[in-house]
Amino acid sequence: MTSSQMAENELNVLPDGQTVLSVKHWDDRLFSFRVTRSDSFRFRSGEFVMIGLPGENGKPLLRAYSIASPFWDEELEFYSIKVPDGPLTSKLQKIQPGDQVIVKSKPKGTLVIDALLPGKRLWMISTGTGVAPFASLMREPETYEKFDQIILTQTCRANSELEYGGALANNLPEDPLVGEEAAEKFIRYATTTQEHSEKMGRITDLIESGEVFEHLGVQSFDPAVDRVMICGSIGLNLDMKRILEEKGFTEGANSQPGEYVIERAFVD
Repeated sequence: MTSSQMAENELNVLPDGQTVLSVKHWDDRLFSFRVTRSDSFRFRSGEFVMIGLPGENGKPLLRAYSIASPFWDEELEFYSIKVPDGPLTSKLQKIQPGDQVIVKSKPKGTLVIDALLPGKRLWMISTGTGVAPFASLMREPETYEKFDQIILTQTCRANSELEYGGALANNLPEDPLVGEEAAEKFIRYATTTQEHSEKMGRITDLIESGEVFEHLGVQSFDPAVDRVMICGSIGLNLDMKRILEEKGFTEGANSQPGEYVIERAFVD
């Protein structure tokens, strides 16, 4: 038996295994994939789950991944960076339809509507693969029921890194559940920091200068109106926390909702 056949057999008997249905490589750093979903698997849009593959010693390599599909989807979608020497992603980026991926059964996380107090405008601030939980929330009917306006910001180094979020936003008006409301309420604001694009700069700099509010024609952050979700690099998380708390926002959690939330489980 060849080593590839042995690996294939190992994949076929994974505990908590779900079958890969499709894989799309967006560029040399990013890819998304869809897997089957167990009938018993339940989650709230915006939550993450541990997923992975077997390690060399038989112990699974697991990492927290936001679920990029909404709660009502019959499949599970994930969005990942490629790390050439990463223990998990060096293998995960090579998966093909028919392979299996471990998906644990206990989703959790703070990037959920339940962790926010009622408000009028929802900001979803992301960098890189931090857009994944918002890919779920932007297709969540409750998002549009509870907010009059939804603004997704995504900051990446290069234009190709914005394509995943851009494709979702472009298809949103055709969504069977939220398309009509999204066409009226949803705005995407994408920027790059290295490669030239229509809008350039770190989102935190654009917030502090007021440029983003001027571009969008909205008032600056106000805890009486705005609710903010943040998912990205450590730098983004810390800067946004400072910006918001200086304006009187309080951090929320599942047990005590607030005006903003940060996913602390991981950073991109």
